Amino acid sequence: MSELWARTLTWAEVDPSRHPFELDEDAAKALAALVAPLLPDAAPKAVKDRWWGSMDAFAEFLNPISELLVDRYGRWACGWNWSVGEGDTDGGVVDAWCCAGHTVTTADATAPLAVAGLLEWRDWIEDLAERFAALAPPSSSSESSSESSSPVDPWHWERACTRLVTVVADRTRAESGWYGHCEQVLGWFLAFNGIDEERARRIVETAVGGRFSSWVSPDVVAVDAVSSRFARTMDENR
Repeated sequence: MSELWARTLTWAEVDPSRHPFELDEDAAKALAALVAPLLPDAAPKAVKDRWWGSMDAFAEFLNPISELLVDRYGRWACGWNWSVGEGDTDGGVVDAWCCAGHTVTTADATAPLAVAGLLEWRDWIEDLAERFAALAPPSSSSESSSESSSPVDPWHWERACTRLVTVVADRTRAESGWYGHCEQVLGWFLAFNGIDEERARRIVETAVGGRFSSWVSPDVVAVDAVSSRFARTMDENR
């Protein structure tokens, strides 16, 4: 179900300015009370015996949680369990939720962890929005409709790529599948700057595709090479 798959999220679907969200302590408790009935109420061993190693069985209760959150807050919320490393979905940034096999115990104990995952995911999106604004090239960019506007110095694109790759590698700890979200974040940054989805995909694929690996934190040389390609491809695709 692609609508519940965080890897397919676009910037329009996660942009905090388009999707306001607030959840204070009381509201978080109320949300956990809605999540709890969707979880198995069983002892830890019984839960793990039933769900460990079976993604179809995980979906039995993970999808209803995602559906609840998406219905209430928007599709961005489906990233609530996109955990670091080999969790329910590979290569995310959420620490509050590991994976169904390790995180699920009883319903009352587990529901607050799902809410914590949602809050952590939202914090990450908001952090990215602030970074995007700080890294955005000057307004006199080649994306402007004005023919007299000056092209953006490639340095701006190169700097942005370097900083975003670095922060994603840090937040994902460069564990399993981390580069997928890295490419997604770079695409989001381009969308933030008004670049259409297909063009952004080509730029990111040319700059990054196949150059990062699971469990390997990119060194300075690798990041510099990707960032240089990113800036050059931006210039070539004006």
